[in-house]
Amino acid sequence: MTNAQPRIALIGSGQMGSLHARVIAQSPHCELAMLVEPREEQGRAVAERFGTAWAPDFDDLDGIDAVVVAAATPAHYEVAGRVLDLGKPVLVEKPLAATYEQSEDLVKRAEAAAVPLVCGLLERFNPAVRTAREFVGEVVQVTGIRHSPFVPRITTGVATDLLIHDVDLAIQFIGSEPELSKGVFGYFHPTSVENNAEDSADAVLRFASGSVATISASRVSQRKIRQISLAEVDRLIEIDLLRKDITIYRHIDQSQPVDRDGYQQQTVIEIPSIRYSEEPLAAQLTHFVGLLADGADIDAERRAILPAHLAVHQVTESAAE
Repeated sequence: MTNAQPRIALIGSGQMGSLHARVIAQSPHCELAMLVEPREEQGRAVAERFGTAWAPDFDDLDGIDAVVVAAATPAHYEVAGRVLDLGKPVLVEKPLAATYEQSEDLVKRAEAAAVPLVCGLLERFNPAVRTAREFVGEVVQVTGIRHSPFVPRITTGVATDLLIHDVDLAIQFIGSEPELSKGVFGYFHPTSVENNAEDSADAVLRFASGSVATISASRVSQRKIRQISLAEVDRLIEIDLLRKDITIYRHIDQSQPVDRDGYQQQTVIEIPSIRYSEEPLAAQLTHFVGLLADGADIDAERRAILPAHLAVHQVTESAAE
């Protein structure tokens, strides 16, 4: 890819698609060349807002350098597959596809076409996560909490919608794939039971190193929580993914006071500066465009997609037992 300004086609103009449209249109690294949306009124409105052309569908993608797929999850496999069959690089919102088998097939098709494939595991680009990755050492325990109020428009369960983010972060920070992934699901809303779409998913992952991750995802909370804690042997690193900040705790002393019941402890608290300020969606786009431009290791990028998808698939299977 030698074009300094790759022309990007965006497929999907819903809530997430509109965010992608804004980020692509504002980026100095690429051009929003086309918005594909089968709903004409919706598609034309978003395309006009961001100064691009609208189309109800796509055929050969002539003149398009890469594609971002932000359609509904059930459409990912068919749409991304069509793009890959045309030999175009593609960034697909998470999950890559509705099932693990479909996700695996898309990765294989991207490998066969020798084109970049990126999955929108957006927390990788959270400024606090990017900062923490620069100093985190050997992580022995990960605790993740990702809770949200109920959103009726999301018909899929929380395992692929929410849980997958923190599963991916656990794999990234521990540095290997889990050897065991198990979970328990809860179904509470009538529509969730009807659609077999879990409202809560609690998972435990065990790694060959002995490290363990415990992750909770829920859409029956009354407030939004996005937190992940990384325990090393001698310190605890807490990341608030919403506030994009980090707090480090190091326990240094505990003693039994002679003059009263109970105990006292001393803990050193450190609040490191966040070294990045770029919006995660914009950072992800910059990363994707970089894969098009500089010949980066697109094989490694593709390999990094499936571990979290496989773990969530195994969690889902264990929850059904």
